[in-house]
Amino acid sequence: MNENHYIDSHAHITCESIAPHVQEVLTRAQSAGIKTLVNICTDAQTLALGLELSKTNPWVYNTAATTPHDVEKEGESFFPLVEQQARAKTLIAIGETGLDYHYKHSPIETQKHFLRAYLKLAHACQLPVVIHCRDAFADFFKILDEEYQWDGKHGPGVLHCFTGTLAEAQQVIERGWYISFSGIITFKKSENLKQVVKEMPLEKILIETDSPYLAPQSKRGKPNEPAYLPEIAEVISQIKGIPAELVMHQTTANARQLFQFPQI
Repeated sequence: MNENHYIDSHAHITCESIAPHVQEVLTRAQSAGIKTLVNICTDAQTLALGLELSKTNPWVYNTAATTPHDVEKEGESFFPLVEQQARAKTLIAIGETGLDYHYKHSPIETQKHFLRAYLKLAHACQLPVVIHCRDAFADFFKILDEEYQWDGKHGPGVLHCFTGTLAEAQQVIERGWYISFSGIITFKKSENLKQVVKEMPLEKILIETDSPYLAPQSKRGKPNEPAYLPEIAEVISQIKGIPAELVMHQTTANARQLFQFPQI
């Protein structure tokens, strides 16, 4: 089914910098053709705001988890809140969780512990996962293979804001997962990532803004927001040599398949 709208599969619209004017941001998003948005909640405040926001904007859906950067500081306190909401079926996914060995803001073993815990929670609640992974793919794939099997195959998930290699992307696809591309693919120096986009099947691609981060090339230096999503779709269409409308239709269908939105 071809739907003439976009899905922003990953945005932090209840973060500190967007929350005070979130309704204006959502209005601009809808004007730009974004009709469904996945809001990523990473602490108690963003989760509480996200749950309230969804009551007045039912096209906004929430996920929750502590990022790998913050698990040492907030992992223990936030996990029970995520578990409560996951079991109450107010979340459409668990995430973003994962591993980040580039910055190592939290100890590696702590990151691994919470990744395992969140994968087990996602399995128990039959929810997909949203993964952040940087410079840690070997450990990530090992943990994923050990902890996230549903009836003999990998549970559903997406590698968000993918910046890995073609070989790593292929390993993601082999596990039946999706890869999400952000405004980074619009940057002038992202040739390697553009090659990954070119090689990836469109049926396995999601698009995201990761707002307020990573504004696309034409908006560099500005806070990112969901209204800028079409620029990412346009660049994918140029890389693949296909109509932008096809990118919109297929990435929307892919996001629907992964997240199983209850109202669309």
